[in-house]
Amino acid sequence: MIISYLYKVELLQEIRKTVENDLVRFSEVYRASLKSDNELLNIALEHLTSRSGKLMRPMLVFLAARGAGNCGEVVEDQIIHAAIAMELLHTASLVHDDVVDESDRRRGQKSVNSLLDNKAAVLVGDFLLSKAIEHAVACEDMRVVQLISSVGTMLADGELLQLSCVDSEQIEESVYYDVIRKKTASLFSVCAEAGALLAFSNAGYIYTMKRFGMLLGMCFQLKDDIFDFDYKHDVGKPVGNDLKEGKLTLPVIFVAHKNQEARELAMKIRRFEASADDISRLVEFVHQEGGLLYAKAAMTDFSQMASGLLDDVEDKDIAKTMQYYLDFVAKRAT
Repeated sequence: MIISYLYKVELLQEIRKTVENDLVRFSEVYRASLKSDNELLNIALEHLTSRSGKLMRPMLVFLAARGAGNCGEVVEDQIIHAAIAMELLHTASLVHDDVVDESDRRRGQKSVNSLLDNKAAVLVGDFLLSKAIEHAVACEDMRVVQLISSVGTMLADGELLQLSCVDSEQIEESVYYDVIRKKTASLFSVCAEAGALLAFSNAGYIYTMKRFGMLLGMCFQLKDDIFDFDYKHDVGKPVGNDLKEGKLTLPVIFVAHKNQEARELAMKIRRFEASADDISRLVEFVHQEGGLLYAKAAMTDFSQMASGLLDDVEDKDIAKTMQYYLDFVAKRAT
């Protein structure tokens, strides 16, 4: 376990080392843009920036740009603005998701709706979306604005698709994959595509990065869903949290198709009728009936497909770092 943890720390350090100068500039501009004269808004913004996370999406923008081989010591300002737009869009979606899901925790701390209230949280999310658009415009490339617009639509569509499943009697893998493609993978895809596009890459490389980001994003969400059944790690949410929110992820979908009792429990969870004992029982089914192994195998498939695309990245040092990035996503503990 210690060796595994150290390996993951080393992976993240290697990734950050490659884009270290870009991240310094990113942080300067990002924090400067999150200032307001409104006291309530500043409370929320300071809360959000007090624990900024690993910045996985901005790093992907920078890596995709550097893979084109046209970047200096620090990437161009347009690429910095693109990375900020992506991070703001991601943060806004999390703030709004917590309102929809009535979640009180995010990344191990209070969610904005818990810190303030739902009304204020919606407006904070709207502020972040507006700032994301400002930075997209600062890229001085309408293609990036279009990408930001399209992924914003996808995020909302994915959330609505997930909500529409509440009344459905069907439990389908295809719907699950459609939801995570829209809610998670689409943003990773746009991060990689925008970075490549702004680095004046050729069409082939831009498409490769777009596809790489999508596959990586699918892998990322599958890993996140696996965490919901992990007793070993503190990932900022309790075991079974997705189930408490009525979400049926791939490990559950698999066992629901194998076991009638598991299916009945899954339907109770979807209708928000499940007790704590029901949730615990379904978690047991997932562990006993191979739900986690099935989800891990699917994640590995997406990871391998993404890895195969890196052969098309001419800068082999960047390709190696992208492989580190992919490995970190698949092996991360949080």
